[in-house]
Amino acid sequence: MKDLTKGKPSRLILAFALPIFLANLLQLTYSLVDTRIVGSFLGEDALAAVGATSSLSNLIIGFLMGLSNGFAIITAQRFGAKDLRGVKKSFAMSLTLGIAVAAGLTVLGLLFLQPILRFLNVPENLRTVAGSYIVIIIAGLIATFLYDACAAALRALGDTITPLVILAISVILNIAGDLFFVVVLKTGVRGAAVATVSAQALAFVICWIYMIKRYELLRLSGDDFKEPQPQMIQSMLSAGLSMGFMSSLINIGSLTLQTAINKLGQNIIVAHTAARKISEMFMIMFTVFGQTMATYCGQNLGAGRIDRIKKGIGLAILYTCIWCSFTIVASYTIGDWLVYMVTGSKNAEVLKNATNYLKFDTLFYFVTAVICVVRNAMQGLGDHITPLVSSSLEMIGKIVIAATLVPWFGYTGVIVAEPLVWFIMVIPLLIQIFRMPVLKNNILTKS
Repeated sequence: MKDLTKGKPSRLILAFALPIFLANLLQLTYSLVDTRIVGSFLGEDALAAVGATSSLSNLIIGFLMGLSNGFAIITAQRFGAKDLRGVKKSFAMSLTLGIAVAAGLTVLGLLFLQPILRFLNVPENLRTVAGSYIVIIIAGLIATFLYDACAAALRALGDTITPLVILAISVILNIAGDLFFVVVLKTGVRGAAVATVSAQALAFVICWIYMIKRYELLRLSGDDFKEPQPQMIQSMLSAGLSMGFMSSLINIGSLTLQTAINKLGQNIIVAHTAARKISEMFMIMFTVFGQTMATYCGQNLGAGRIDRIKKGIGLAILYTCIWCSFTIVASYTIGDWLVYMVTGSKNAEVLKNATNYLKFDTLFYFVTAVICVVRNAMQGLGDHITPLVSSSLEMIGKIVIAATLVPWFGYTGVIVAEPLVWFIMVIPLLIQIFRMPVLKNNILTKS
């Protein structure tokens, strides 16, 4: 366990963030390897089929991850306030509420899968393959949530090492499973999906066994699930649904944009799939310091250490902006090589469009850095509305662009889409963070 309410903020933040960075890097490494295995062994048709549904899987899985991280904010606040009973109750409630939500999403996803694929404009020749992949991912949502919930609870207590180690094991199992099912058994994209779900389930089992042996605080009994506190449930639903919907609104916008991309042809689908995979790698630090700020602010709010919150937010923004500079250099020097490494494709149209996407969008990553740090910090401080407003603007912006710029300008419209909405969605965050009563003064000034 790590108490983030005591000690030098810069050292604590970096020490807390490093394992999260490595964990996200591992996850991205698997995602990239998975894409490469599908592209190399199954061909561009299979890669396009998986890419055409990636926005849907990101939407559902992103919601569950946001839900678990939101629940964990309450656990972090209780831990910061030294309310040990509250830590146990909040973790028990996170499992109960989360499993119910994951089960509901699984049923709805399986029932309405075909209409969803049609809505996404998945090309008819790819629909059968795409459906066989995404149906397995949806069927495994409960396992996905359980692992996310356990990892989030550990991070709420300041332990970012254990989730990293378990994720490393999961990634190794995942890659081995991909090779076994896809290459050896030749089960196609379904094998890649089975490998993913199986690895998530095993990661949960390993995490749970370690957690209950190592941390008495997370060793639950039947009493922890009884007589739930209405105020705690309200707080958890407020935080969890806010972060879940925040992720969903972002992904709904991307999903709508994907429907427009799917009309531009297979080469564009593959190019965008590659560009988004690399963008996820480039944006890794935004997610890292966003998650760090949610826990850091939650613990320090519980402890009443507002001065540390101000300094922590400023440091996180500084660190992420430094990272932005490296992503710009990478896009302009090795961008085409990265696209090739992800897809295995030498198609000139794929390489050109994916590289153009990276070169343009990375120039505006500084805005995204501020967005990710500030909105996660606000979640940790109890403001669950403003981040939703910001994410809603992103969703609306992408829907409008999908209906206007993409039909007019093709993939160029897609390339300019995200920077346009970033400048819009950062406005309410900056206005509100300076107005929050809990902070009062300029968040970037030293305290």
